Amino acid sequence: MQSMIAPEFAQGSVWLVGAGPGDPGLLTLHAVRALQEADVVLHDALVSRGVLALAGSRARLEPIGKRAGRPSSKQLRINQRLIDLARQGLRVVRLKGGDPFVFGRGGEEAIALAAAGIPFRVVPGITAGTGALAYAGIPMTHREIGQAVTFVTGSGAGGHPPRGVDWAALAKASPVLVLFMALGRIGEIADKLIAAGRSPAEPVALISDATTNRQRCRLATLRTVGRAAGAVRPDAATLIVIGRTVALHRILSAWQQASPLSIAPARPAAGAPDQNAAAGGKP
Repeated sequence: MQSMIAPEFAQGSVWLVGAGPGDPGLLTLHAVRALQEADVVLHDALVSRGVLALAGSRARLEPIGKRAGRPSSKQLRINQRLIDLARQGLRVVRLKGGDPFVFGRGGEEAIALAAAGIPFRVVPGITAGTGALAYAGIPMTHREIGQAVTFVTGSGAGGHPPRGVDWAALAKASPVLVLFMALGRIGEIADKLIAAGRSPAEPVALISDATTNRQRCRLATLRTVGRAAGAVRPDAATLIVIGRTVALHRILSAWQQASPLSIAPARPAAGAPDQNAAAGGKP
């Protein structure tokens, strides 16, 4: 086996690292190396304990929140913290659930770092938009019933409904819709989609705690999804999938192997959630 030559993680730089949706086994090689070499790791609330356990013994772990309905760090404060730590000559990892550039505010942080003259690297992660569906046995696309897919957020800046989302256009244009942070508004969204012509009987999946031992996939229809959402823990990271490919869950999930990688933490991780916490929700 040939040896790998990794790029330098320089002092005074920041790596925006995707932690994936929860299963530590989904981390990239770049992500694992960054965690092992970091001096400080600023991590989202939804990053699992198993992922944090991969941080090097010298790394300082700083939880910085970002969870719906709970106190969390303001984005401008996070941006400044990244800049300040890098200017101290530290190797800084900003560890984000899913992918930094998929509803993860990674773009805002990258802009702030660039404006401050801080070198950075983006390490993509497996977004919940793909990982959750894969572990639930729901193909994102299918040549016959799902030729296009759209990722959309149900929550905009400040937790308000997203501006500029044309639900009527999405209802007609995309056979598969993957909704992030939409649990509290899915009934309202479903009504808009039905009014725009989607069938009330169209299948919907609510996937909570994706890619962990606590993963749960609840099935509903556009007509009943608002009621089904009431059975989900409000603090559970939940992805919602709308489209005919959801029907394949019943066929595939019975045979699919989806156990996550288990990692025993080598040390306490201050402020870290349980290993089975899922990642996925943002912005």
